[in-house]
Amino acid sequence: MNGELPNVKTWVILYPVYINSKKTIAEGRRICTTKACENPTCDEIGDCCKFLNLPYHKEAEKAYPRDFMQRGRVRVLLKQEDGSLCNPEISSRKHLMLRIAEMVPRHIGRTTKKQETSKKQETSKKQDSASSSSNAPAKSGKGGKKKK
Repeated sequence: MNGELPNVKTWVILYPVYINSKKTIAEGRRICTTKACENPTCDEIGDCCKFLNLPYHKEAEKAYPRDFMQRGRVRVLLKQEDGSLCNPEISSRKHLMLRIAEMVPRHIGRTTKKQETSKKQETSKKQDSASSSSNAPAKSGKGGKKKK
């Protein structure tokens, strides 16, 4: 880019809502729920773009127009000024969304969070089972629905 600032205004915009499996199509999701990921962030999308060798620019202050509480978007350069693709594996905006959605669940930040939460859940289950087995009385009696 010869020391100049790139013109990011012409780059493709990618909001996290586009690949969020928790959102409906009316709320802004652009790919099917089976291929979408759960609650992606701009940082995760940016890291995926970096892994795919695509130039990107995070805009944390920008909001999604349909839901202004959703903050952040990422601008990605798919094609250079001469028309050649930056990454030949990714030819369109939709293909970019699909690739990022498949990469986000394997993001390093997500895998460490899952490991920490699973350890916390295991310890709480052990504590619950130990306390409930000693304090809980045995259930007896007739159960069922009463007839009128």
